[in-house]
Amino acid sequence: MVFALWSKLGGYGAPGLELAYNVASEAEVQATLDERARAGGTILRQATLAVWGGTSGAFADVDGYVWGVAYNPGWSLLEDGSVRL
Repeated sequence: MVFALWSKLGGYGAPGLELAYNVASEAEVQATLDERARAGGTILRQATLAVWGGTSGAFADVDGYVWGVAYNPGWSLLEDGSVRL
């Protein structure tokens, strides 16, 4: 589990809260966003290169919770889904 605090969320979702979903590749960021849109979610940020060197985007699920989807080349995503920093 990774717990991180960010200073800015872009004005979406619950104040100060954006859930995160980490994926294993840059291409998987957009694929995850597309999949969530087909399931009724709303894309809030398309997949883009981030200033920290990875790729990220975001969607709101059908209940309005905001999820960031990110690929960070500095993190290893293990087979069990855990993150190695």
